[in-house]
Amino acid sequence: MYPVMKYRFMVLRRVSQISLMALFITGNVLGWHILRGNLSTSRLFDLLTLADPFAVLQVLAGGKIVSLQALLGSLVIVFFFAIMGGRAFCSWVCPVNVVTDVANWLRKRARLDTAPENSMNRKTRYWVLGMALVISALTGVAAFEWISPISMLHRGVIFGMGIGWTVILGVFLFDLFIVKNGFCGHLCPLGGFYSLVGRVGVVKVRHDKKRCTLCGKCVEICPEAQVLPMVGKESGIVLSGECTNCGRCIEVCDEEAMKFGLRHVYGR
Repeated sequence: MYPVMKYRFMVLRRVSQISLMALFITGNVLGWHILRGNLSTSRLFDLLTLADPFAVLQVLAGGKIVSLQALLGSLVIVFFFAIMGGRAFCSWVCPVNVVTDVANWLRKRARLDTAPENSMNRKTRYWVLGMALVISALTGVAAFEWISPISMLHRGVIFGMGIGWTVILGVFLFDLFIVKNGFCGHLCPLGGFYSLVGRVGVVKVRHDKKRCTLCGKCVEICPEAQVLPMVGKESGIVLSGECTNCGRCIEVCDEEAMKFGLRHVYGR
């Protein structure tokens, strides 16, 4: 497999993340009208309001009124990522993904994978999600938005980091020294939210058992290896919404046993 093909999805993900950030910067700093605001609330071509659906849920839980534009904008985002499937937001949009990818790359190079990856329960993110909604209801504010590394990094790149760099550094060090894929794979409630949305997704990773040689490369590189129980056992699609649709498993599979496909191909 040619090197450029081996990393094609990683390149595309970085292009997607950098391009979106560039559009936000040109919109907020230069006044362009393509995309203005931030990942919580933004305006597309000054025509459509887009809103983070999890942030909207927190605001609603806090007893606040959400504008019809923001509500509809959040539904647009939910619909889009429901079609894309899995946690596509996490690997194709979220800026923190770049930070954690670097941390985990260094972790592997430095041979720091001494602790088992399951040292923290991956279901923790759903507990954090529930806690964020409960705290929002009790305090009347969007709880996770106040401490979200995602919002801090995104706003920091556009407007200046400020004290937020300490939180981002904390995420980086947590993934590097404490838990592999720690923040994104175990703690982030936004990832938990999109994993619930992505369960009904249309675009899914497909596994072809006939091509599989049981090399294990896909399971080894997958940031959510638990979503690949079918590898080497049966052909099928990744049904779990915890899959990030990052394409890493496809890139490393020399036998092309892993591919992107549509859910309805398998009638499920």
